[in-house]
Formats: sequence, C-alpha cells, structure tokens
Amino acid sequence: MQNIVNKLDLQEYINTLEVFFAREKSYILQGDINIHFKLINEISTYNFKEPKKIQNLDNALMVLQKKGELRLYEIYEFVKIIEYFTYIKRFTLENKLNDWIGKIIIPDAIEELLLCFDDKGMLIEGINDDYDRVQKSLYKNKIDSKESMQKIMNTKKIQLYLVDHQVHLVNGQQTILVRAGFNHFLKAKVLDRSASGFFYVVPSSVNSLNEKQNDLINLKEDILFKIAKEYSFILNKHLMFLKFINKEFDRFDHYLARVNFAKINDKNFILPKSNENNQKLVDFTHPALQNAKPVSIDFSKNVIMITGVNAGGKTMLLKSILSAVYLSKYLIPYKANKNTRVGHFKDIIAVLDDPQSVKNDISTFAGRMLEFSKLFNCTNAIVGVDEIELGTDSDEAASLFKVIIEKLMSKGVKIIITTHHKRLASLMASYEGVDLIAALYDEENRKPTYEFLQGTIGQSYAFETASRYGIPFDVVKQAKKVYGEDKGNLNELIKRSSLLEFEYQSKLKLLDEKIAKYNSLTNSLEEQKTSVDKKLIDYKDDLNKQYKEAINSAKEAIKTSNTSQAHRLLNIANNKKQNIQKQKVSQEITNFKVGDRVKYNNTKGIILSIKSNKVYFQSDDGIKIQVSMSVLKRSGNEIKTKIKPMAQVHIQKPKNGYIKLDLHGQRAQEACDNLDKFLSDCLINGFDEVLVYHGIGTGKLSYAVKVFLDNHPKVKEYKDAPYNQGGFGAKVIKF
Repeated sequence: MQNIVNKLDLQEYINTLEVFFAREKSYILQGDINIHFKLINEISTYNFKEPKKIQNLDNALMVLQKKGELRLYEIYEFVKIIEYFTYIKRFTLENKLNDWIGKIIIPDAIEELLLCFDDKGMLIEGINDDYDRVQKSLYKNKIDSKESMQKIMNTKKIQLYLVDHQVHLVNGQQTILVRAGFNHFLKAKVLDRSASGFFYVVPSSVNSLNEKQNDLINLKEDILFKIAKEYSFILNKHLMFLKFINKEFDRFDHYLARVNFAKINDKNFILPKSNENNQKLVDFTHPALQNAKPVSIDFSKNVIMITGVNAGGKTMLLKSILSAVYLSKYLIPYKANKNTRVGHFKDIIAVLDDPQSVKNDISTFAGRMLEFSKLFNCTNAIVGVDEIELGTDSDEAASLFKVIIEKLMSKGVKIIITTHHKRLASLMASYEGVDLIAALYDEENRKPTYEFLQGTIGQSYAFETASRYGIPFDVVKQAKKVYGEDKGNLNELIKRSSLLEFEYQSKLKLLDEKIAKYNSLTNSLEEQKTSVDKKLIDYKDDLNKQYKEAINSAKEAIKTSNTSQAHRLLNIANNKKQNIQKQKVSQEITNFKVGDRVKYNNTKGIILSIKSNKVYFQSDDGIKIQVSMSVLKRSGNEIKTKIKPMAQVHIQKPKNGYIKLDLHGQRAQEACDNLDKFLSDCLINGFDEVLVYHGIGTGKLSYAVKVFLDNHPKVKEYKDAPYNQGGFGAKVIKF
C-alpha cells in the first residue's frame, strides 16, 4: 500500500490528512464504503468540534482483560472518549447518523467517571477526602518552603555571603549560591559548586520542608493508586463496552477528520462505483502540484494510450487518473469537480519505475516482464504503465505489448499507458475499447501546453525539445535529415490531424455554450410569456366583473322603479366601459414593420418578420426569438456591426490575403447557389484568386463544391488550401 502511495506522489497529501486524526492510525477506512459515504455527508452538515488528542488504548484494554490496574492518566483517555460521545449525543441527529449514535448506550457507572476529572485529567476536589487533604498539605508545604527561603536570604548576616539574590534549581531542589564561610551563620547542605568556586546550598529548614514534601508526594501516589484500582475495577466490568466505544471513536474520528480536511481548498468526496461505465476526471488537480492546470479527461474505455510531446505531462496525467481512483477508493477528498466519475477497483497497480537491479541481475526489460507477468492473475484492476516500451526494441515491443494488452483487456483490466512509439498506438487505435490521448505542444513558443486532446496520436517533438534545452542547431538539423523525409511527413500528418481535432473540439464547445445560452433565453421568454398571459386574463376577468356588477345594479334599480337611480347606475356602467376603451387605447400595440430595431427587456435586435401579433426578431447576439408584439419597444440604438442573414454572401476586398467565403453548415444546393453568386461578384470586381471554406465533415459538401467547380466555365484551376488556411477543408480557386 505504501509503495503505490509513493509512486503516485501522494504521501505528503495523506500525511496532511493524518494530522486531523485525534490519534495515530492508518488512513485506510475499512467496511462498507457506501455507508461511510452517507455518514460523512451527514456529519458535514453539523459543526462538531474536534475531539481531544487520544492515546492508543490497545495496551490498556489488554491490561484490563488480564484483570490489571490502569494508571489514572490511562483511565482519563477512556474518559475523553466517553466525554466526546456524550457531547455528540446533545445534537439533534437524523437519518443514519442518529441510528448509529443512538445505538451507543453509555453505562451509568462509566458515565459517573466523567464527574471525577477536570479538563486536564486531574481529580476534581471532593472526590476523595484523603486526596484533598494531601493536596492542601502539599500546597501549604510549598508556600512554607518559599517563605523560609526568602526569610533566610533576607537575614543580614547571610546577605554578606550571598553571591546573588536568586533561587537556583540544582538536581530538582531549590538552592542559594553562597561564598565560603557561610557555615558560621547558616546550617545548610551543600549540593554543588559553581565554576567560580561558590557553593549551591539548601538551608536545613528548607531541607526539612523538602523531605516533608517528598513524604506527601509518596502518600499522594498511594492514594491515587487506590483510586485508580477502584476505577479500573469499574472499567473491567464494562470491558466489552470499552472495546466497542474505542473502535467506534476511531470510526467517527475517520469521518470528522475527512470532513475537516475537505473544507481546506473546497475538496470533494467522489464515491467510486463498481459498475461505473462513464469514468472521467473533471477539473482534477494532482495534490503534489502547485498552481497546476486542472485536468479534464474521459477514461471510460479499457485502454487509454497517452502519446505526445516530451515533458508535456503524460506521466502526471497517468498518475492523476490512478490517484483519483486511489483517493476515491478510501474516501479521501481531493480537488476536483463533483461531476468527476471513477470506478471501484480491487487492485491499483503502477508500473512507473525502471526495475533494473544489479543485485538481482535483472535488466530493465526483464524487470518490466516480471511486473507484467503478475498482471495476468489480476481481475477488477486498473494498471498504469509509464513508457511501456522501455528497455527493448520498439518494433518488437509494439508487437509483444499489443498481444499482452489484448489479453489483459479480455480479463477486464483497465490500462493507462504512456508511450512515444507510434507503432503500438497505431496497432491499438482500431480497437473500440482503446482511446488515444495526445499531449499538446505550443509550436510558436516552443514548449508544452500541459493540455490534452482525446481521439488522436500526439507527436513527440523530440527535435524541438532538444533545441529548447541547448542542443546545437546544426546537430538537430542533421538529425532531422537522418530521420528521413517520409517520417517527417508522417509527423506533419499527425500534427495536422491533432490540430484539426483540437479546432473541432473548440468549435463544439463554443456551439454548446451558444445552445445553453439560447435554451436559457428561451426558458426565460416562456416564463415571461406565461406571466404576461396570466396577468392579462386576470385583468380581463376583473374588468368583466366590474361591468357585470354595474349592469346588475342598474337592472335592480329598474325593477324597483327607481328611474333616477337606474340612470345613475347606467351612467356608472357606461363610464366603466369608457375606461376600458381608454385603457385599451393606451395599450394599443405600436405599429412595427420588418427592419425596425426593437427592444425586449434587455435584449435588442431587428425585426425579421411579422405574423398577426407575433414578431420574429434576431437579437444583436445572433439569436432568433419569437415574442408577442405587445411586449416590444422601439430601440434607436444602432449596432456597429450589421446583422447578416445566414444565407447571404458578402464580399469585401482585404488589404492582404484571399477573398473568402465560408460555406460551413449549409446544404449542398444552398452552398452551390451562394458559391455561384460569390464567384460572379468576384469576377465582376476583377479578383483572380479566392478562398472558399467548406469543411471536412461527412464529405458531402466538399464533393458538391468540387463538382460545381469542375463545371464552372470561368474557373481555371483549384486546389486544397495551405494548412494554416484550412487545408483539406478549403479550396483556393483561380480564374
């Protein structure tokens, strides 16, 4: 267990957790992890104080089992545990925590012992008369000794022989420092001599008091022994309870220590699940790193192969995955988003170090094979292997490890691998249960980004790393030449693939954000529409009620032949009707037309279409919204950039580069129509070369553009754009 902790760089982190324990013990939490998790969550809702530090009581329990007697300080250790559970029981507990603590019934005889000790573990006054008398005598004797010493030092004859007016502690006794000849005026016992030849002496009167003090201390010890014997007899009668409460205290201590540890830097508890299929780290930070970039990685598949740049964090990513699994297994909180998901594994194995040993005559590769041979006996395990091809020919290793990995996959073992050799990665890439992850490199600044991209093979950038760390340029250049143009092209292809995948992931993330914003705005509009509709209905009901009441009052007046009263009530009804008309006029909808700028709450935009009382407008953020015309207001604030309809083509001549058209997201026929208009406008404006983006996607749009260009009479030639301007996803067209 200690070996895996050191390999994953977790020892210091776990040591920090152990500081929160009330007494020294293993951080491993035994038992049902689901019950532990529920109790930890419940304890975190209370503000329990930390318990006092407690000594290990295994030896004390053994003494009691053998009918022996404990010392009072050992008995007080049990008292501290009982006191803490008594304190917990004062809280109004609920659910599983209430069930657990409620089962702890403290015997009355044990609970009475709490009244015998103060906070420092000393017996309280009034518990034993003999003990109280001895304590008072000791105190009085101490005062007498001090006064006697001061009286002697203040004597005129003795002051002539005093070296100083201080009391010196020598061999545990209080002495005064005097010159030779003191014995003519002072009867005293010499204890020692100073370097200057002076004498440390104890006056006879003080010495007598010291002897009396020793006698009192011995008497006190006898009394305490008898009291301890009496209390030990009580504890012995409840030995089974003490064993139980001692164990339960460690359990509660485990929980509370973890809760308090989690509060530092807002750590989270991630419960591992045996049947967890969607395993991922979300904003995980390895505890050994300071100010590190949080990692978010999906490791759901059986095999994770991490490739890419040297010193780019591949090994730390491997350690991060294994560390999260390990910490979750023992319910140790760590820095990660609550959406992190990990599985529960019986074994967590890290093959990270060079196993070469001169003593045992084991080579690097032989040591690796020895470690791998043990894996075939594992089930329900997660294994991390750093630099899997270490110590032998890379091509042979690729073939060997392909078969080894396949065998381990069939046994349900999850494997996290780092490697620089692309052959093994390419051999395994076709498997559905294998996921490729590339460590990314910042070519502009010539350094790793410590970010990762899933679904592609990463380039090692060995030459760039060599240059970065001082290898001469001509050496690197010659090495590239030896490496070969064909392999260089392969690296270039890998790099382009990684960048395209990264661009795709970035656009996908941006699209998800826009969709979330649109959904949020839509929900807000629906809620507001419901609220407005409800207010309108309530308002109409109120007006109808007032009108009916006025009419009914007029009818009653007519029935009673009170003509003047009837006329007056009819006039009131008529006034109500006129007020309704006026309010209706005041609420008359403003006449809007297509193209008007309007404002809905804090959202501004331009009207695209009007149907009946419904207005379809596009916000300045590019989101299309349908609302009732009655909730719109005019907005005179023109936006700086013109809103572009999605299916329109605009051309502007840049200062440098190509004239561009982006067809992303359009259907084939729509794209061809826009492309035709674009090319016509370009010909009219005299442009001889343009750039059209169509993307890669499924290939349908790319094929439609190719067929259109093949049949266009004015197109002389076209080709794929340069890599930095779209590559396979764009065409450079010449007229």
